[in-house]
Amino acid sequence: MAEKKRPAGLAAIDREMARQHADALASFRQNTQEAQKVAASIRRTGRLLLLGMGGSHAVGRAVEPLYRALGVEALATPLSEQLGQPLPLDDRTVIVTSQSGESAEVVRWFSEAGGSSDIFGLTLEASSFLARTAPCLVGAGGTELAFAATRSLTVTLALHLAVLAALGEDPAPALAVLEAPQDCDVAAALAALSTVDTVVTSGRRLQGVAEALALGLTELSRLPCFSLEGGQLRHGPMEMLGPKIGVVLFRGNDPTAELVTAMAISVVETGAPLVIFDASGLAPVAGAVTLSFKPASGMAAIFAMLPVAQRLMIAFADSRVDNAGTPVRTTKITRSE
Repeated sequence: MAEKKRPAGLAAIDREMARQHADALASFRQNTQEAQKVAASIRRTGRLLLLGMGGSHAVGRAVEPLYRALGVEALATPLSEQLGQPLPLDDRTVIVTSQSGESAEVVRWFSEAGGSSDIFGLTLEASSFLARTAPCLVGAGGTELAFAATRSLTVTLALHLAVLAALGEDPAPALAVLEAPQDCDVAAALAALSTVDTVVTSGRRLQGVAEALALGLTELSRLPCFSLEGGQLRHGPMEMLGPKIGVVLFRGNDPTAELVTAMAISVVETGAPLVIFDASGLAPVAGAVTLSFKPASGMAAIFAMLPVAQRLMIAFADSRVDNAGTPVRTTKITRSE
């Protein structure tokens, strides 16, 4: 039997992922000065609003708890919600994230909200609308060309790491992960999910990573995969669980790890196939496929898990559709609302 040819869309994602660690490191190092300006604003206001769409919003959700741990009142909300039901921006630092810098919501929001010395951007495109309109941290490597967000997520997280470092967070553990990525074989995880109709991802402090994975799974496999924060999954939606519903949990070395463990045990009891991305240092949960990482929390855990989760996402999609990575209903840059 002839080997299946790699779809062009996935080959494009492969190229992005091959350079994401190097681009992330460069992004951190090249944006120190601009990160200091953002950090100064955050110190002055004490409040941070993170605005974005799609993968950019998932990044906001991933870093929300990291800013809160530094005493910042951080909130990530979709830019579309801020357009329709706006939070007041007075005495609040705003970071607008758009990998292309050209999304329809970004363009309209700036036309309606106007400018402010406390509004900043994160983007991969130095010549974009966003970069022309607001002071920006610009990721290395230019625009991401492949459809599903992979490199753009890692690079944007590295830009946030620069801001967190400027606020006093030690970036060394996260940078060490980028410099020496830990590999994990996803074959057993892929096999566990081989017969499911949908995948539900979930975490606690790592919920933003879970949301990024669910978005990519949906975009690439065209199956209705989605994410629920651990407590929200517990409060009723567990009724859906069974052999045809795959679950992916994220467990870090943080105070929420035991809650993720309790959820894992409950998931196994339902018969739902379970995969755990685990950087907690705790014992594996019986009945789950565990992808183990060195104990880590915060950005170090995110950088360790995310590229492996991306590889699982890609392999899952490749097993489900013939032309994974080539969108049929959407475009890379969403220019309409």
